[in-house]
Amino acid sequence: MKRARKPAAKSNGYMHSSYFKGMPWRHFKEFISPNADRFSILNGILKELALDYSVPEIAGNRHFVIAPQSEGYRSPVVLVAHYDRYEGSPGANDNSAGVFLLLETAARLKKKDEKNWIIIFTDKEELKPGEGITSQGSYSLAKGLLTVKMKGAKVFCFDVCGAGDSLIISTTLDYLLNQEGSRGKLQKSILDLRNMALNTARELRTLKVFLAPTPFSDDAGFFRAGLAAQTITVLPVQEYSRLNAELRKNPKFTEVLINAEMRKTVQTKAIPETWRTLNGPSDSHLRLTPQHFRMVTRFAEALCKS
Repeated sequence: MKRARKPAAKSNGYMHSSYFKGMPWRHFKEFISPNADRFSILNGILKELALDYSVPEIAGNRHFVIAPQSEGYRSPVVLVAHYDRYEGSPGANDNSAGVFLLLETAARLKKKDEKNWIIIFTDKEELKPGEGITSQGSYSLAKGLLTVKMKGAKVFCFDVCGAGDSLIISTTLDYLLNQEGSRGKLQKSILDLRNMALNTARELRTLKVFLAPTPFSDDAGFFRAGLAAQTITVLPVQEYSRLNAELRKNPKFTEVLINAEMRKTVQTKAIPETWRTLNGPSDSHLRLTPQHFRMVTRFAEALCKS
């Protein structure tokens, strides 16, 4: 009598995905390791990819600015991802995945000789207890961007983009606008960016794209400095559906989503599990869904051609 075979162990999509064998992804594990010098690793990757970049230091924060050789920009599309992480967290989804997805996007744009784009990897998106929005690296960076006459820049922040099958176009800045009152041109610029994101997704025939409030990203610092920015994130569709149902019943639930401390204390399945794992040890590579990474890079590339 033949012995029953043991069920095969489930394969880890992260470990077996071809995504993590080529550039830049083969450096991903090192990047999320506990004591990683993320600045040095990212600096090395940019050199290996032969991308043109600079490292401006503003208010003590070191940002990477990648841009093609160009005589000038006509309202450039600026793709942003923060490369810092919360202390004690691997930061795989927040925001290592976003960084590596934009590294891949930069390599593709360079290969296609696209010119009107800039990619920025920001420092100090994560805030410590007691720090406010003006402490974000994006705040002082935005002040610098405005002084070099980039007010026409179309800024999109890619944050927590490594787990899920649905693009989420954030409406969080609406909450700030409602709290503080209309701010004229800034409000219009935010709506223009949102429409640009929606139109780009439709042109790609992206089946799952939704509007929803999300946790703050670099958009908060940019907003406080007077520069419009649109955050793009990703969620599993089931998590979005539960979130959307709760928001329909209770619009004030937005406050829970925005406040990191409240997300930890409120017990409800309406808060996406993806967001509950942020800023902690559970934000590991095991939660990533590389089968959906191409959705994000296609979208990022398409924004630069709009």
